[in-house]
Amino acid sequence: MLNKTTIEPIGVLSSPFKQKFSIPRQPRLAPAARGIIKLSDGYNSPDMVRDLETFSHLWLVFGFHENSDKGWQPLVRPPRLGGNKKTGVLATRSTFRPNGLGLSAVKFESVIIKDNMASIEVSGIDLLDGTPIYDVKPYINYSDVIDADCGFAPDAPQLKTVNFSELAVSFLNQHDVPNEFEVLIEQILAQDPRPAYKQQKADDKVYRVELYNFDVHWQVIDDCVLVTNIHPI
Repeated sequence: MLNKTTIEPIGVLSSPFKQKFSIPRQPRLAPAARGIIKLSDGYNSPDMVRDLETFSHLWLVFGFHENSDKGWQPLVRPPRLGGNKKTGVLATRSTFRPNGLGLSAVKFESVIIKDNMASIEVSGIDLLDGTPIYDVKPYINYSDVIDADCGFAPDAPQLKTVNFSELAVSFLNQHDVPNEFEVLIEQILAQDPRPAYKQQKADDKVYRVELYNFDVHWQVIDDCVLVTNIHPI
């Protein structure tokens, strides 16, 4: 019998994504998505992050914490296959995995030292706010870049044009919003986060996405995304 290993998070990620809906399905698809890994007591010594700034990108080992009580299945329906065809969970990046662990390559932005405690700022994240981080490793170009076959997901998703209504533009101009907030909205919605089966037919539903402390309303019209309104939460 294999030995069981118990692991604990070394930190928690603060992210603009407050709900699973709309999170990019892969890292670095929304470069404007920034987050801060607040290292936990016992792991937040500045010594832990010494020389981290010599690397431009990092691997994050994290947990799908909102799925932990939902279990997993050997077969799942990947969005890239239209959400109807089943395939083996180990042939996908599904969030419903045997051990609930994920792996993301993100861009390193900075080390933050405050009161002799270290945090790490990263960008291009695809992680929910409050995600537990189990490990951080430097991305090594000569070994991690591989000319690989990518099965049913050989190419990046096709992007839609994103437009803003006058109401949405007025909100952005009149309110104190995070840096690159408008860019982040564009990068997320251009990927059309609707369920795959919704993307194949007419859909006049108005959707909402929670980013930072704002509620972004949008819909797809003539194959373009229109941001109809933005509200504080």
